[in-house]
Amino acid sequence: MTETSSTTDEAEAAFLDLHAQREDLERQLSMARMRQQFGTGQDDVERAGSEEKTLLLSLDRVLTQIRAAEYRRRPNSRRW
Repeated sequence: MTETSSTTDEAEAAFLDLHAQREDLERQLSMARMRQQFGTGQDDVERAGSEEKTLLLSLDRVLTQIRAAEYRRRPNSRRW
């Protein structure tokens, strides 16, 4: 295996990992929203709301990284 294909494989693995992180965060976000809607106690509902805010920040970070990775995958993309 050449250096270029090794780098490409690593970039592909990192890209797929970002999508796995996105999927996990979206699942956790759905669960937090359900706990807010159907929570049994006020403390649980408030905790789920706080968790939702944290998850949204994390999701935004991962989506930004995905957008950057998608740009880098384009042919002739500019390198900063």
